[in-house]
Amino acid sequence: MLSNPDAIPFSTTLHVRDTCLCLHVQRAARALARRFDKAMKPIGLTNGQFSMLMSLNRPSPASMASVAALLAMDRTTLTAALKVLERRGLVESTTDPKDRRGKLLTLTGSGMAALSSALPIWTAVHAEIDRELEDGGSDRLRGSLTRID
Repeated sequence: MLSNPDAIPFSTTLHVRDTCLCLHVQRAARALARRFDKAMKPIGLTNGQFSMLMSLNRPSPASMASVAALLAMDRTTLTAALKVLERRGLVESTTDPKDRRGKLLTLTGSGMAALSSALPIWTAVHAEIDRELEDGGSDRLRGSLTRID
């Protein structure tokens, strides 16, 4: 076997596996997404669609930029995700009268109905997770994650 001078010891791989915050947050995010996706499947929403619909639950139409910032999404990804919701009649986009290049987003009546159906599911799953994390763990985790920017 040839020796590779640039080889990284397997112990380093294990160290990264056990300590990498990015890896652990990604794994947790995927696990949470699967859990919420499974819970929302009966009403035909994904966790991402729920978040998007909730981000549009505002007193006035939302700009693409404000929704993209809230959801930490690039505009291209947001546009693709919104098209699915628009085709389903859950979201409506109109041209921004103040900036003809921009779009304003609103929930339709069907979108509000879908969000209303999803909210009790979200609440129940969130309560389960809060119980699993015990003793304010959700609040501590949320606080820690919001400090990373």
